[in-house]
Amino acid sequence: MTDYLLEQEMEIEALEAILMDDFREIHSGESGLSTSNRCFQITVSPQDDKADDSTSSPVQLALIFSHTQRYPDDPPLLNVKSLRGIPAEDLRILKQKLEQEASDNLGMAMIYTLVTSAKDWLSERFDEDSGTHNAAEDEIAKDDIVVPHGEPVTVETFLAWRERFEAELALERAKLMSESALSTPKEKKLTGRQWFESGRAVAAARGTLLATEESEGEDEDDIEFDDDDFEDDEEDMLEHYLAEKSNSSKMTTA
Repeated sequence: MTDYLLEQEMEIEALEAILMDDFREIHSGESGLSTSNRCFQITVSPQDDKADDSTSSPVQLALIFSHTQRYPDDPPLLNVKSLRGIPAEDLRILKQKLEQEASDNLGMAMIYTLVTSAKDWLSERFDEDSGTHNAAEDEIAKDDIVVPHGEPVTVETFLAWRERFEAELALERAKLMSESALSTPKEKKLTGRQWFESGRAVAAARGTLLATEESEGEDEDDIEFDDDDFEDDEEDMLEHYLAEKSNSSKMTTA
């Protein structure tokens, strides 16, 4: 014989340990159930791992249950209430869903399974509403996006652009070089007087004199004297002397 009361007590202890502050016992008069047995309320929020605080959720409900005499072989009494943001029609749909699941899980403790199912249902409904809201925001954001126009960049277009850029850069450098050459001041041509006064004439004259002396020196070095030349000159001088002597004697005698 199954000890239903023991199984029910064990399930309540397990739910208190797992759900903690989300699980509490309430009076049967506020449960909305037709029973005088003990009633319990579980606060259910959407299954959202990113939300640390359940109060930040836009929707929240209360799952109320009471064990029947032969639970879990008979389904529990169930009720759902909106704590935040859930329409009555959605509550009706959820209650029907939970009652069907309770019938499918007869013979075993099922309350925590029903809580998980309610969380999933809320998450789906919440995500749908959030998705619709996000879709509207995305449409608005699309209108604000500035779509860039122009030719898409590929390897070929980039190489062509770089070639044009380098050619333009080389042309600019050539222009800068020619302008620099034109802007460089040329040496001013001197007049004759300015050239003479600047000392260049003196330096030039000195250079010419030195060049002449060096040339004459080279010519003297190039002259060679032979002994025969000296002998010929002596004979000529002797003959010239004798001739003059003879002429002088004749003039004296006369």
